[in-house]
Amino acid sequence: MTGAEVLIRALERQGVEVAFGHPGGAIMPVYDAIYDGDVRHVLVRHEQAGAHAADAYYRASGKPGVVIATSGPGATNLVTGLATAMMDSSAVVAITGNVPQQLIGTDAFQEADVYGITNPVTKHNYLVKNVQDLPRVVAEAFHIATTGRPGPVLIDIPKDVQQAEFEGDLDDYDVTVDLPGYNPNVVGHAGQIRKAVEAIRNAERPILMVGGGGQAAAEQVAAFAERVNIPVITTLMGIGAYPAGRSQALGMPGMHGTVTANRAITNCDLIVGAGLRFDDRVTGKISRFAPNAKVVHIDIDPAEISKLVEAHIPVVGDLRDVLPKLEAELEPLAIDAWWEQLQEWKAKYPERYKTDKPLVSQEVIELLREATGGDCLVTTEVGQHQMFAARLFPTSKPRTWVSSGGLGTMGFGLPAAIGAAFARPGETVVCIAGDGSIQMNIQELATIAKHRLPIIIAITNNGVLGMVRQWQELFHAQRYSEIYLADSNPDFAKLAEAYGIEGHNVFDRETARALVPEVLERGGPALINFVVYESEKVYPMVPSGAGVDEMMIGDQEPDEDVEGVSA
Repeated sequence: MTGAEVLIRALERQGVEVAFGHPGGAIMPVYDAIYDGDVRHVLVRHEQAGAHAADAYYRASGKPGVVIATSGPGATNLVTGLATAMMDSSAVVAITGNVPQQLIGTDAFQEADVYGITNPVTKHNYLVKNVQDLPRVVAEAFHIATTGRPGPVLIDIPKDVQQAEFEGDLDDYDVTVDLPGYNPNVVGHAGQIRKAVEAIRNAERPILMVGGGGQAAAEQVAAFAERVNIPVITTLMGIGAYPAGRSQALGMPGMHGTVTANRAITNCDLIVGAGLRFDDRVTGKISRFAPNAKVVHIDIDPAEISKLVEAHIPVVGDLRDVLPKLEAELEPLAIDAWWEQLQEWKAKYPERYKTDKPLVSQEVIELLREATGGDCLVTTEVGQHQMFAARLFPTSKPRTWVSSGGLGTMGFGLPAAIGAAFARPGETVVCIAGDGSIQMNIQELATIAKHRLPIIIAITNNGVLGMVRQWQELFHAQRYSEIYLADSNPDFAKLAEAYGIEGHNVFDRETARALVPEVLERGGPALINFVVYESEKVYPMVPSGAGVDEMMIGDQEPDEDVEGVSA
């Protein structure tokens, strides 16, 4: 067997069913082996899209995503996708070809120092120099990517290693993962758990904040929250880890979080942080964040403990281990006065928006939620539409909300929809996009069309880079610099049709209300371009450098003249 054939067999041993990628000269032996292998390959039109698709495949399924690229520009095109996966803790294994070893360092055709370039944006990476190492390296890569805090791992394989003959029978090759320096702690320390129990038991105004780590522990999160009778806030990455429709859910915190969630943070006396990083978009100004609260921080990655917010009681471990142990020691909390205050805020500040203008993004997203009943996977691009979707289209099942949180990568949502569709065949995927970000990877309409994926692409087209426009209006004296798109946007419906996908342009709410259920019933693929009001803004908003108690409430301010109130 050649090294390339060994690689494909090793992937099959890891249970890999689908890989995303694009061939090229230095990875061609691997693609030759794919021809006869059992791994299904999905040809993307750009390597960055392949990385995003692999990322979303993991997020939607819990199984590691795989992306394959050639050397040089193919490999460097993965960097943004790997950084996205790293920031959002996604288990991705990237496989790249490289020039033959004797040409490394000579500025050969399509050569780049992929090992060095990707080191800062991967959990670990490998340069394979000996074909006999391939089975071990693949096993280690999947182990590292999927254990502890998940993350991307890259395997760079020179072409001569791909072509080299593997000595011995792979079926007799016993691969043992032995990494003495890598031993993630998944079991919470008993003493720290006892301290956490005592803190929760004595709290009068507690909240549970759930981040992306809760996606793998949704059952434990729900059981703990409901046993203890504690209010639940889910970050952007935590959406779906606790059902959004339940009475204990307070919504998303931070820069564009709900009034209730942010006021709960400001007034609580205890935060139980579960699988989140306390990043700046959640905390705002650290000195004003939860000023009266003791913090219990549970996370599998010790590097995140007290990195930004001081943890008074750190608990390093897997939520699936720690939360049941806490639950077993606790009775329901008697916090009626706290619940009364939270319900008062929820009643005063429900999700609302004005419909005294032309069609707006928020009602489009509500239409999509109502038409699907929330029974779908949601992916988003990055921008205003992303924040509207997080608030108006939160899902109630784990691994059904897929968005770029940490890196905020425009161009993520469309290829992410592809990865989600392959991860959960037959399920409807709704990709919510803006007219700016959708064009970052719009070539992937070809991939969607080829595989006839059940993806509904909803573009909220306001003709500008909406979030940048909002900041320029509020903080840069309305000096609108380089944000206008409408004069050069394509006809998105015709573009979709050119790829063989059903396309629609929608300009008014009556057409939108009639069309959305019809398109969803047909099942996709389809693209709907909703032309919406240009000046819509995302409120509440915490200005950069301010505390979460300094929200600009805007359209969320109670007003009898506001229509379109959403529960």
